[in-house]
Amino acid sequence: MADHVLGLGDLKAAVNAGPALPPQPVSTGTAPREYVQVLDAWRRSYATGKRKDAVARVWLKLGSGRIIVNGRECTSYFARPVLQMLIDQPFKVSNRAGVYDVWCTVKGGGLSGQAGAIRHGISRALVLYEPELRTVLKQGGFLTRDSRVVERKKYGQPKARKRFQFSKR
Repeated sequence: MADHVLGLGDLKAAVNAGPALPPQPVSTGTAPREYVQVLDAWRRSYATGKRKDAVARVWLKLGSGRIIVNGRECTSYFARPVLQMLIDQPFKVSNRAGVYDVWCTVKGGGLSGQAGAIRHGISRALVLYEPELRTVLKQGGFLTRDSRVVERKKYGQPKARKRFQFSKR
């Protein structure tokens, strides 16, 4: 192949001659990611979970299965069994019930949003402690942040969707 092209005839000859170098493999950019264990100096994993307006900071370490929320036991902070079940779901799905101690602080929102935020934080912390649990938790939908929030109130209306009663006369 010529080093440089002088005219259209040379260009056509260069294109028909084919490539001078063997074709390089094309990278699709989807190389498998390596997930590694991330622990602090106290052998804990830390993650942040969010749901509605609630934000939970979660620390996870090996232990007996105690869950402490804002300095109180989980059963006294979340009195409703449904909320306690929501928090335990990541452990049940990954067969790790009673293996890890959880210490978390949660702010904002109501109790339901706080329980969802803790569940999200526990799931993310579990993946940082045991990266092989990622596929199980991802398939269960525990690693996806639930982005649904309360719709804002519109001006001139009583609520977000509610309208004042129409009066014909």
